[in-house]
Amino acid sequence: MIEIPANHAKTTPTKSRRADSPEQEIIRYISQFMPLSDAEAAEVAKTIKAKSFKKGTVLLKEGQVAKLCYFVLKGCIRQYYLVDGEEKTTNFFTEGQPVTPYEGTFKKVASKFYLSCVEDVIVTVGSPEDEIAFFEKFPHLEPARSMAIEEELGKSMDKFSSYILNGPEERYLNLLKNRPELLDRVPQYQLASYLGVTPESLSRIRKRIMIK
Repeated sequence: MIEIPANHAKTTPTKSRRADSPEQEIIRYISQFMPLSDAEAAEVAKTIKAKSFKKGTVLLKEGQVAKLCYFVLKGCIRQYYLVDGEEKTTNFFTEGQPVTPYEGTFKKVASKFYLSCVEDVIVTVGSPEDEIAFFEKFPHLEPARSMAIEEELGKSMDKFSSYILNGPEERYLNLLKNRPELLDRVPQYQLASYLGVTPESLSRIRKRIMIK
């Protein structure tokens, strides 16, 4: 069971973290797993490629083979599936998170999902070839990639377990506790889909939480 925060009724969603330069964001992310010397950080910074996309841009469609991986510097990207014509949201990627459809980029198979920009975004962009070249240049950083993959896998497993084991209200409380910024940044129908409920049910859940 998820513990209800004592001050949940007064919780104010946090604003999106202001992005530093692309180089600083990537170095901060890598440093979570492995410290970098100033010289290493400077070399890593030279490899960074950043690109902007407008809100509504679809980065990947079902049936396409993913050719690029992303790292979010600013903005929000949504992952969703189309099931009988209905969008089923499965993830949101925001500042400081990698967006890596490994199945497509490395196994060369068609994507089963879509990636779409919920907001204007700035991301770093890389191909599998770029990643291979990066780790050929920085082989001592290979463990950091493994740890990052394990962390993202762990997050995915936790989210899946929460979806299976918890009811809609508990899922909402979990979102309120761990990713409150999404409440201000994402349309309610997308949040509802992410939580596995209808927009009307989400409205009722939010009202119940507010009066407790």
